[in-house]
Amino acid sequence: MTKDTLLLSLESDADLKQAATLLSAGKLVAIPTETVYGLAASAHDDNAIKGVFAAKNRPSDHPLILHIGQFSQLADWVIDVPASAKLLAEHCWPGPLTMIFNKAPGVSGLITGGRDTIAIRMPDKTRLRQLLSVCGPVVAPSANLHKKISPTCAQQVMDGLNGRIDAVLDGGDCHLGLESTIVDLTVLPVRILRAGPYYAEQLAAIMGENVVLPSSHDVAVAGNMPAHYQPNTPASLFTRQALEANILKRECNGPTLAIIHMSELPLVRLNNASIHSIKLSTQREKYASQLYQALSQADRMNCDEIWIEQPPYEWHEVIDRVSRACFKA
Repeated sequence: MTKDTLLLSLESDADLKQAATLLSAGKLVAIPTETVYGLAASAHDDNAIKGVFAAKNRPSDHPLILHIGQFSQLADWVIDVPASAKLLAEHCWPGPLTMIFNKAPGVSGLITGGRDTIAIRMPDKTRLRQLLSVCGPVVAPSANLHKKISPTCAQQVMDGLNGRIDAVLDGGDCHLGLESTIVDLTVLPVRILRAGPYYAEQLAAIMGENVVLPSSHDVAVAGNMPAHYQPNTPASLFTRQALEANILKRECNGPTLAIIHMSELPLVRLNNASIHSIKLSTQREKYASQLYQALSQADRMNCDEIWIEQPPYEWHEVIDRVSRACFKA
């Protein structure tokens, strides 16, 4: 049974109040954060949390991230708050950093995927934290169908979840456009389990201790499936050299292509309308903020394939997302 999905405005006091009322009543509301739009449900309502999994077609053993509005709320959800967390919160909250703690007794296993740890962050939007001060903490995985492109604007949420959720709270475009960094504080050395806007060297400088970024791991956290952030159109990743070579040898009657790139490429030499260029910034943070919009744009072109130029290897958070977007089983 489909729902009538409401479109609300983050800037409207009446709409913000309505969103809080919906969440308090166990409804599902997509909310804007600085990273991507999240699909929120009251963290105190197991039925609402189950609704998130159902709306997204998300596996129920995949942990969710808890969003809080103030640091003091940590005490309700974790066993202890280590000194490292206090340092990170002082410098990085509110903001795009998710910390993993040992969960407190009584925390729903639906939130943690049945594990003994819990992932928590404080979003960097004042109006959103006002909402959380009324309705309380929420779980809020990305507001998209499971494994699909994370939405960075309200329309992308509606495109994927209209009729499956109760409301979308429109706060405009997400200015970071890439999910939060996830850092595990339950182990030593502290390790990053999902690369994001905060880098290992930044966190290490704040804490005064080593922070590692494994090349891979098997810890169940948000975004750690091989196929993730995927457009509907098949996508492939190429080095600049391979991409240029494939473009030059491509026949004019070949498949239509959307090409996401940052380098200057010989697209004009083909002189036909079957290649669509989407050029992104050569600056790391700006590229990251443009990536999901570019993937969505490429999908709307109804091409046969999407080709993506491989970003620099040291852009860990970007490489992570494009690699998963292009993964083929």
